[in-house]
Amino acid sequence: MRVVWYPEAAKRLRQVVSYIQTEYGSKSCTKFLKEAYRTERLLAGNPCLGPVEPFLADAPVQYRSIVVNRLNKIVYWINGDVIEIVDFWDTRREPNKQAQQTIESLKSEI
Repeated sequence: MRVVWYPEAAKRLRQVVSYIQTEYGSKSCTKFLKEAYRTERLLAGNPCLGPVEPFLADAPVQYRSIVVNRLNKIVYWINGDVIEIVDFWDTRREPNKQAQQTIESLKSEI
């Protein structure tokens, strides 16, 4: 399957990458990016790998999420033969707030 990143999800990924680069250096940044893209490749081959995201259960489509590492997860949905990554969450933050922000950003995408 093809994987598409929504602009907001790509923006959040870039923010995390920038933070890791600044705080921990290139080696940690490269390791993180490898984990993120490995997870993306896993999803392309196994779209239902991530469980349904409970904080987005009331959304009009079925969102799923998959943990990239202990601090981040990808939120996505399956649209035909495309996996659409809609957000990139920091697992240390309040999940209800992140879910609400995701819903609001998706409304602006439409």
